[in-house]
Amino acid sequence: MLSEAATKNKVKGSQTQFPITQNVTVVEGSTANMTCRVDYNDNTSLQWSNPAQQTLFFGDKKALRDNRIELVRASWKELTISISDVSLSDEGQYTCSLFTMPVKTSKAFLTVLGVPAKPEITGLSRPAQEGEDVTLTCTTSGSKPAADIRWFRNDKEVQGQKEVNATGRSFTVRSSVHLKVARKDDGAAYTCVVEHISLGSMPHQVTEVLEVHYPPQVQIVHSVIVPQEGQYFKLECVSKGNPLPEPVFWTKDGGELPDVERMIVEGRDLIITTLNKTDNGTYRCEAGNILGTNRDEFTLYVYDPNALAQHGPDHALIGGVVAVVVFITLCFIIVLGRYLARHKGTYLTNEAKGAEDAPDADTAIINAEGNHAHAEEKKEYFI
Repeated sequence: MLSEAATKNKVKGSQTQFPITQNVTVVEGSTANMTCRVDYNDNTSLQWSNPAQQTLFFGDKKALRDNRIELVRASWKELTISISDVSLSDEGQYTCSLFTMPVKTSKAFLTVLGVPAKPEITGLSRPAQEGEDVTLTCTTSGSKPAADIRWFRNDKEVQGQKEVNATGRSFTVRSSVHLKVARKDDGAAYTCVVEHISLGSMPHQVTEVLEVHYPPQVQIVHSVIVPQEGQYFKLECVSKGNPLPEPVFWTKDGGELPDVERMIVEGRDLIITTLNKTDNGTYRCEAGNILGTNRDEFTLYVYDPNALAQHGPDHALIGGVVAVVVFITLCFIIVLGRYLARHKGTYLTNEAKGAEDAPDADTAIINAEGNHAHAEEKKEYFI
């Protein structure tokens, strides 16, 4: 039994003699206990009847032939019966009657929760190809009320389109996700989670792993930055694709490898045990699967270690270049400082122009007034 309504169903009438019942909610397939109590009873019989108004028990006397219905407790103050293996058809309003004059009754509603079936995912009958449109559909049936379906791509929730259809007393629920598959979807886990009140904290779930076929990608990775004569050298052919592109093929300058004793192919790697100048050239790695072929090239140039030592970096030249750069920078800073110092505060107002050359104060005032008059005709703005 999942729950019972907290509010008691009471019937108006006598203050001292009336039946009391409670609503009951159970999961399909479990057992429901229906209890009717009386606070005060003067030896009057209690009776339970089903939604079809068929008497189930009258006192301790069974009235309906149904092996699932049994008496739990019978007294003047209580009549409790049990219904085992409850089905959706048992849902409805049950009545407890107290045979006084007049008869007093109390109603109790039995709610039966339909348990959703374990979900199934359809739409993945074969591996998908890159760029293909795929629809994944999750279906569960038998829930009441209708179950909720959630989708997850790996650990991230994604939205689905939900559809609910009534099937008799229960519901069939479907949810679909639509996607255009890419190579990043290869190996992605899509999980359908069915949640329902009857399942509590243990929802049903099912997972399908998406397989995506895509053509290969090829890249050559080399082991030495500056290959030199006499060194061990390895080229790795990194190829990705589904199906896995195997085997890989190595060529040099458009032909077969010329020295199979020194040039060894191990799986995806090309190993040159001892480099020499004859190994210079363009090496190609090629790999393919049922969806196509791809390749990558690497141009090898083998350096003479003695020549590299003789042509080491010229430290004197580098020092000279650094000195020139520092000198030019200092000159620029000095010139810029002098320029800013000379032009600081050289602007004069229009009112003062002409007054600086006057022989006396009166002439300066007259010159300034004259300039002020001209300023009305022509204005200068400094921004």
